[in-house]
Amino acid sequence: MSKYWSPQVHDLTPYVPGEQPREQLIKLNTNENPYPPAPAVEQVLREFNASDLRRYPDPSSTSLRESLATTFNVTLGEVFVGNGSDEVLALAFQAFFRQNKPLLLPEISYSFYPVYCRMYGIASQSVPLTDDWQVDLEAFGNDNGGIIFANPNAPTGHGHGRKAIAALLERNPHSVVLVDEAYVDFGGESAVPLIHQYPNLVVTGTFSKSRSLAGIRLGYAVASRELIEGLERIKDSFNSYPIDRLAEQIGIAALSDPSYFDECRTRVITTREQTRDRMAALGFEILPSQTNFVLAKHLTHDAGELFIGLREHGILVRHFNTDALRDYLRISIGTDAEMDSLIEALECLCR
Repeated sequence: MSKYWSPQVHDLTPYVPGEQPREQLIKLNTNENPYPPAPAVEQVLREFNASDLRRYPDPSSTSLRESLATTFNVTLGEVFVGNGSDEVLALAFQAFFRQNKPLLLPEISYSFYPVYCRMYGIASQSVPLTDDWQVDLEAFGNDNGGIIFANPNAPTGHGHGRKAIAALLERNPHSVVLVDEAYVDFGGESAVPLIHQYPNLVVTGTFSKSRSLAGIRLGYAVASRELIEGLERIKDSFNSYPIDRLAEQIGIAALSDPSYFDECRTRVITTREQTRDRMAALGFEILPSQTNFVLAKHLTHDAGELFIGLREHGILVRHFNTDALRDYLRISIGTDAEMDSLIEALECLCR
């Protein structure tokens, strides 16, 4: 620890991202899309004029926001963009959740949420999942400084439908409810259409998963103009230019090809269900998933040992060494060939 750090830094427990290995491994640990982005993205990269990088980008990212507004059937003023959905979430925590009452969040969910709470001095209260590992919307009380949850949830994979989220919003009209839809395109139902009925709803999303752009860092929020203005005030007090010129063009290109988008996510969903069946035949218990990953435990083999064994077979998955999750592996869905390799390795390890 450094004597030069601010006092708060000593107390932080940072978020730990999934490993980015240097050696050649089948990488099923960070929920990246196994397929390339839309062909129009490559065209942008080939034709981009490097001379344009001399100048600052549009601080409002108007063209990208217009494309998102068209995609979601909302207005330009109801869309916000940031440098990955993690940045959008960080700005939302500052804009909406620094209240006198605690923020409510699931006990098991995206592990960046409690990190932001500690960083920004936000009191929080964890709500246990149901017995079948679902986010318990009924357990979110209305005496709070805000509510946040991933839908579908990570790392458990379950998603609630729009009707259930609307019921939560009906019970909770006086604080912001943020629905993190990083994985919604793999089988969930988006809450975006509810923003016109519920002015306290924020829906965030990312280009990293279903749009195959984890390497370019683009995220967004959709909400009432009142809430978007709050995000803009924080953004412009922190970083007026979060989206660079190249990233904006790439985001627009990714949104321009809905047929390719549907084809890729359908392939991921199909492979996910096939993988569930094949793992179940090897003695795994797999939670239902509406995401591009599965959370699974073996009925007789230790998850930590399987994690090590898979790495020895050249396959990297995620093992969360926590009390609640140490029996489970989170496995991203790769190509059919990559999942064949996974099953072959598991057949050896689970004999």
